[in-house]
Amino acid sequence: MSEPTAVLLVRADGNPVSTTFTAGPLGPKDPFGAERKTAYASPGEIAAGVVEASGRFSVDEYPYAEMIVVHAGHVTLQSQGRTLELGPGASAVIGRGSPLQLEAQANSRWAFCADIQTIEQRNRGLTLLDPLDLLAPSNAPDAEILLSPTPQCRSHTAFTEEASKLLIGVWDSTPYTRRARPHKMHELMHLVEGSVTLQTADGSDLTVATGDTVFVPKNAPCAWKSTVYVRKFYVCK
Repeated sequence: MSEPTAVLLVRADGNPVSTTFTAGPLGPKDPFGAERKTAYASPGEIAAGVVEASGRFSVDEYPYAEMIVVHAGHVTLQSQGRTLELGPGASAVIGRGSPLQLEAQANSRWAFCADIQTIEQRNRGLTLLDPLDLLAPSNAPDAEILLSPTPQCRSHTAFTEEASKLLIGVWDSTPYTRRARPHKMHELMHLVEGSVTLQTADGSDLTVATGDTVFVPKNAPCAWKSTVYVRKFYVCK
């Protein structure tokens, strides 16, 4: 088995990425079928990739807890009387078990991170992620891995699913550099502002800029270097 590594899902400018995707549904109840293209999957746990779709999709009970961030087109989500209109850069969470109607404008594309565990907990409904959300102080990286002064970090968790230990929200930080170490969790990052250079398993650099979406699997070797303020949407598990 190959070593886990950071994978770039979508560039903000729409240019192709070198990531390998596998087309097909995440499971028998996945409404997106072949429109789903997965870059990383840990069977029975989590998956990340992109969906490229047009038209209407409907399901009585959405089978996953899933965060999406739109990169192209326009996506309308409806569930339990709530409607969200998502254009490029907008992000939302679809709660597990939600009745869902989704309409995608022609040639729409969005990145996704889905918890695909089979659990009984249901946190139905839609949660819009606000890039300008008020944030509270949060823990900085451990001192022993820092190669720069300690940054100031803040976050706000907008969605929690306790049974799967899934956290989704907004995070920001002043610039810092830390050495490579195995990533402590599965994490999707969509940069709302700033840029950061990560490290892939082969030791090469991966620069992620404003509007890009990347996924870092648990235990993937990963360093961090940012020289500017960074704000991101995140999915952590």
